[in-house]
Amino acid sequence: MAKKLRILIAKPGLDGHDRGAKVIARALRDAGMEVIYTGLRQTPEMIAEAALQEDVDAIGLSILSGAHMALVPRVLELLKAQGQAGLPVLLGGIIPDEDIPALRQLGVSAIFGPGTTTDTVVAAFTQAVRHDAS
Repeated sequence: MAKKLRILIAKPGLDGHDRGAKVIARALRDAGMEVIYTGLRQTPEMIAEAALQEDVDAIGLSILSGAHMALVPRVLELLKAQGQAGLPVLLGGIIPDEDIPALRQLGVSAIFGPGTTTDTVVAAFTQAVRHDAS
């Protein structure tokens, strides 16, 4: 029996809209993954600590506030500082096309915009964890 993937879904920053994050959490659960949803208004420090404490296989960040270029690098920096530099981080939200190359270069495994299907997201999480394990 394959190990059930543990995924952390987090809403960093002051963004108070979590419908998309909840839809993704449910889709991942329906696909057989264990999902830990941290809730709204999480700091990068809270997200990194939750990832460590929950021993997750990947992190999904949902950011609609436009603060992704500040929040994502900080989360990645904190993960590296606690020995989790290789943990896949996937990002969804309102991400301008011009920011995608920089986020990918920082190490974000996948980036999803509005209209991305839940099947695509589930497949990306599965692929990111498999890639990380190899």
